[in-house]
Amino acid sequence: MSAPRLLPWAGPEGKPCFLVTDGDGYLSRAADAVESVQLGMAAGLLDHSAALLEERQVTKAELRFLVARIREALTDVLRIAESRR
Repeated sequence: MSAPRLLPWAGPEGKPCFLVTDGDGYLSRAADAVESVQLGMAAGLLDHSAALLEERQVTKAELRFLVARIREALTDVLRIAESRR
């Protein structure tokens, strides 16, 4: 039996979801796809933040929005990293 996999989404009430599988089922593939999208979004945010920080006139609202999205992406990336330990 394999170790439980932490899935890249939360369950009811924000609790972690785990899957016990051989790694080749529908839910495993769905989790892989979600993780791929999450990592792609994090990479896109890094690119966007670099471009935004090069600009001279950035509003407080733009920076707050960017920080909020980066926080979400970092949360996702940390969950992915934890699931792969």
